[in-house]
Amino acid sequence: MKSHAKAVVIGGGVVGASVLFHLAKAGWKDVMLIERSELTSGSSWHAAGGFHTLNGDPNVAKLQAYTVQLYKELEEISGQSCGLHLTGGVMMADTPERMDFLRLTHAKGRYLGMETELITPSEAKAMFPLMDETNFVGAMWDPVEGHLDPSGTTHAYAKAAKKLGAEIVLRNRVVELTQEVDGTWNVVTEQGTVKAEHVVNCGGLWAREIGRMVGLELPVLAMEHMYLLTEDMPEVVEFNKSTGREMIGVIDFKGEIYTRQERNGVLLGTYEKAATPWSPVETPWSFGHELLAPDLDRIAPSLEVGFRHFPGLEKAGIKQIINGPFTFAPDGNPLVGPVQGLTNYWTACAVMAGFSQGGGVGLALSNWMVHGDPGFDVWGMDVARFGEWATLRYTNAKVRENYSRRFSIRFPNEELPAARPAQTTPLYDTMVTNNAVMGDSWGLETPLWFAPKGTEPKDIVSFHRSNDFEHIGNEVRATRERVGVTEIANFAKYEVAGPGAEDFLNRLMTNRMPKTGRLVLTPMLNEFGRLIGDFTIAKAAEERFMIWGSSAAQKYHMRWFERHLPKDGSVRLHRFDQTLVGLSIAGPCSRDLLAKLVDIDVSTKNFRFMDFREIAVGGAPSMVNRVTYTGDLGYEIWMAPAYQRLVYAAIKQAGQEFGIVDFGMRALLSMRLEKNFPTWFRELRPIYGIFEGSMDRFIKLDKNDFIGREQAAKEQAEGPKLRRVSFMVDAIDADVMGDEPIWAKAGATDYRTVEAPHGFGAPRYDVTGKKVCGSAAANGNDSSGIRGIVDGDWRVVGWVTSGGYAHYVQKSMAQGYVPAALAQNESEGLFEIEILGRRRPARINIAPPFDPSGEKMRT
Repeated sequence: MKSHAKAVVIGGGVVGASVLFHLAKAGWKDVMLIERSELTSGSSWHAAGGFHTLNGDPNVAKLQAYTVQLYKELEEISGQSCGLHLTGGVMMADTPERMDFLRLTHAKGRYLGMETELITPSEAKAMFPLMDETNFVGAMWDPVEGHLDPSGTTHAYAKAAKKLGAEIVLRNRVVELTQEVDGTWNVVTEQGTVKAEHVVNCGGLWAREIGRMVGLELPVLAMEHMYLLTEDMPEVVEFNKSTGREMIGVIDFKGEIYTRQERNGVLLGTYEKAATPWSPVETPWSFGHELLAPDLDRIAPSLEVGFRHFPGLEKAGIKQIINGPFTFAPDGNPLVGPVQGLTNYWTACAVMAGFSQGGGVGLALSNWMVHGDPGFDVWGMDVARFGEWATLRYTNAKVRENYSRRFSIRFPNEELPAARPAQTTPLYDTMVTNNAVMGDSWGLETPLWFAPKGTEPKDIVSFHRSNDFEHIGNEVRATRERVGVTEIANFAKYEVAGPGAEDFLNRLMTNRMPKTGRLVLTPMLNEFGRLIGDFTIAKAAEERFMIWGSSAAQKYHMRWFERHLPKDGSVRLHRFDQTLVGLSIAGPCSRDLLAKLVDIDVSTKNFRFMDFREIAVGGAPSMVNRVTYTGDLGYEIWMAPAYQRLVYAAIKQAGQEFGIVDFGMRALLSMRLEKNFPTWFRELRPIYGIFEGSMDRFIKLDKNDFIGREQAAKEQAEGPKLRRVSFMVDAIDADVMGDEPIWAKAGATDYRTVEAPHGFGAPRYDVTGKKVCGSAAANGNDSSGIRGIVDGDWRVVGWVTSGGYAHYVQKSMAQGYVPAALAQNESEGLFEIEILGRRRPARINIAPPFDPSGEKMRT
């Protein structure tokens, strides 16, 4: 074993082997994998081995597609068979609601370049004759599904990595991790110490223990997971003989089961409601190639449904029951990337779908380590998406909930209850008393909307407009016409101070820093000119700045800030989190209301739009920004938690004469649509440039050199390929939710070629609609011939990022990205947006429908 390495990968499952392979492929030859036992000694060896490309996050789906396409290349490099069975698979819907979910998923697949197809239950039965099709109302077919040999695939990664120069050390447990002053890691093992520049935690079942070696409590938990293998079945043998094909894979949402052919029998697995954690506090190092005791009683309810839906299985003999532990994060997606607060410590764990996601995880992480950026939008997998509130007990509760809902529909207005409330503000009880429907905003309870007194504050979950629709409309109209108050504690809050503070921020941000007592809105770019932040910044004093941003990105942004802090100590950085909370008042009466709460002149002349003041509000020391996300006249008021109840009570009392209302987050998001305002992590993401995001007015290319400036200037000079636009949609009873395809009519404009959103898998077309080439997949393969992206004179040219109903202007609205050449075309009949399987007319509206001149917020 070598004593030095550029990177040490800890863990020899499929993910660790993939990371090692991709690092070596990217040019890092001095890399080493250390495994406590043999390869696949954790979860990989007993995995069912299924793979698919579908995922609720299109960016994760993109990396899953890469993983599936990688396997043939991996076999060629390694000489090791992965045991691939590309059978295709179906998702079965037994209710209209589940069919709506499949329509939504199918629509997403259009712009991802997937060949999914909505089919009848009878068509599904023809490919899997063991089912009783009368139990279902429809299905979705995906040809890019199948299964493989888990052990063979892991060894293929390992052999390919070794051929590229990587080293693998087996039967050697890592027992300690320490770091030198220069950042070098000491990887202490049973066989000696390796000095490494980078450490990658691919510990799988032991990822928590590897994290604890550096004082990190990762939100990861192992769950017992069972599947069974039947004896040989004559029906399977006959199907193979008569068709020359293998049976497909099937997911049955109602039964919470998945099934496919395994040799001459069937494999059937379930994500049962009675989810059972395994080793919830510590994982024993002695655990290895062994299984857990089966518990058929626990999965009996799912099996009963499964036997009704697939009667051909009921009489089949059970050959073997597999019960083994798999790791999950609270939301079911992996934990990937650098850990905030640590230098060169990386994670690639909680990858429960290792044979669907392992290749993509390895590619993204190797890009990140070698080139400084993952090369994809990996927010859905970024370890930074969880805050300190994701404790051991929180993780236990959320993972159990997520596991039990693995095959359940998640509705767009559905708030899941496990581990809540985790964080609350001083107003939590008051909001609940006021009949608020609460939501989870990065672990914080936040009012979503307010139910009328005497009614139950509860969402009726739906893909269509629901019971909140009327009441959100009332909140919006009262705020727009009078005044409303809402809690904004769920914003991120930072202070940057010191003699180097202004230079530091000027280096990070695209806009000029404000003068003392003023605010500025500014994006932040990475080295590649891509959007990685969007902030409001106030200059509170000569060497002190306050910053507000997205709460969900706090760890993400702190990681970036810390990476660029000057070494001389001239900048002090502080994250407030919930030690600073806030309220916002908005509407035409908000100035008159504020005047009753303060002892200064708040007229337009003395408290201008985009001003910042440190004043007492209702007798409480506060910071006040004259700006709101509603796009109306309004103010953000920030205070320590000890004062929040005082300020809220003062606002409500003084606001009575103006007819003040409480409004929630959904009303706020409705009002931002009316102003064409973007949201972070929907419209503004690291796959878009600043001009693509239509944030032109917030970048000053002629100011000092800032990170991403050169690439942004290049984007401006060459012209952005895409543009964020706002649409009016002729919706019926359902509004867009995000990720719907945008269709355009061919011949309506002279744009040249269009590449599929996210740049993956779909073909490109010229102005006549003729396919000119297939877009390159992440591994260089061509994926032309995708069905479903062209329909007669119409083709998919873009995708929706977010939207909903804009209650004050009474229009269904959407934001999304289209080719830049189309972004100024407000013609009728040019666009359609697909909502739950129905394409609805849509029209670009360049000027915001509410107060297009911005006069109201500036008055």
